[in-house]
Amino acid sequence: MTAATVYLIDASPYVFRAFFSLPESIAAPDGRPMNAAYGFASFLVKLAGEESPTHLAVAFDESLTTSFRNDLYPAYKAQREEPPAGLVAQLPACRELAEALGARCFVDPEARYEADDLIATLVAGLAADGHRAVVVTSDKDLAQLVGPAVELWDYGRDERLGAAGVRERFGVEPAQIADYLGLRGDPVDNIPGVPGVGPKTAAALLAAFSDLDEIYSRLDEVPRLPVRGAEALAGRLAEHREQAMLSRELATVARDAPGLRVGLEDLAYEGADPALVDPLFERLGFGGIRDRIPRWKGSP
Repeated sequence: MTAATVYLIDASPYVFRAFFSLPESIAAPDGRPMNAAYGFASFLVKLAGEESPTHLAVAFDESLTTSFRNDLYPAYKAQREEPPAGLVAQLPACRELAEALGARCFVDPEARYEADDLIATLVAGLAADGHRAVVVTSDKDLAQLVGPAVELWDYGRDERLGAAGVRERFGVEPAQIADYLGLRGDPVDNIPGVPGVGPKTAAALLAAFSDLDEIYSRLDEVPRLPVRGAEALAGRLAEHREQAMLSRELATVARDAPGLRVGLEDLAYEGADPALVDPLFERLGFGGIRDRIPRWKGSP
């Protein structure tokens, strides 16, 4: 089988960005605000036109507060405010739009696995079959997936990260990202990390030791590292060992989300389906976007 490149889109960053950057005056004919849905559809159409993908999928979050990580640590993402009701009301339309535009959509109906986990599971299967993945997201957690056949693309910044880019941005290897977040924490997801360990210290530790396990197996060597406050650092690491390990677990994407045994053919992008697009776009009042759709199902 010829190797293919599959575009895997993390929907949430682009839905949220559209909602907060576009006016609520963008509405369906019945008056319901559709700014998030409009912006998300525009993004998908633009990406499809620029990249001409042969394979495309979109992953959605069913919930921000009920993943298996909340069982491990109830405070996970607890600091986040609930999404605005106006945004939540548009999420079904966003999924309908993605499907109508020809993307295979994935969501965990049990809300146990996040979109990150769905993408990681898809990446694992694709890599095992010798295919390449471009993960479209602004989420730094997914940098842990980067490898010879996996690239991270922050579409909003038009920034593509391979392994060298991850090293330049974070100071660690892609495979060390979960350990890095286990040490420094992640305030965006309310992952605690080790108090007093920032990005530079976390990177320095992982330059000296391969991962958290090696750090703790050689903790007596930490005071000799050329790091400011190395003696105190060793004490903090020892005191917060369980918290560091938990933080790493929270930051590690699952590569075994259930129900994702799909083949490459299931991710094929054949273009927008007029049977779905026409009634949906009429209901939403998105005629202008329809005119920009670059490819239609059944066209050469």
